[in-house]
Amino acid sequence: MEYLNAFLCGGLLCAIGQIFIDKTQLTPARILTGYVVTGVLLGAVGIYEPIVKWGGAGATVPLTGFGYNLAKGVKKAVGKQGWLGIFTGGLTATAGGIAAAVLFGVLAAILFRPGDKR
Repeated sequence: MEYLNAFLCGGLLCAIGQIFIDKTQLTPARILTGYVVTGVLLGAVGIYEPIVKWGGAGATVPLTGFGYNLAKGVKKAVGKQGWLGIFTGGLTATAGGIAAAVLFGVLAAILFRPGDKR
């Protein structure tokens, strides 16, 4: 059942993004940024936690999950370090994902000769 819930949750998030692309003038970059901000806001007020418990990887892997992890990291760091945690918590919580994105971006650039399409 976990796989079905993850599929439904992730699929719903992707379907919403596709509807925004098809029906609005929003660029994909703005939609992706909106997903991160939505994840932060829903995580900060505690609404995203039940979604994560139900959807599992379908809720934590998309960009809303990244925003949720940012909010969760800040909340945890503020509890331990006080106000300094506002600046350090989000990066600490998401450091693995950020490092992986940079590493795979560099590898893709080395292997596939990036450039403008002509």
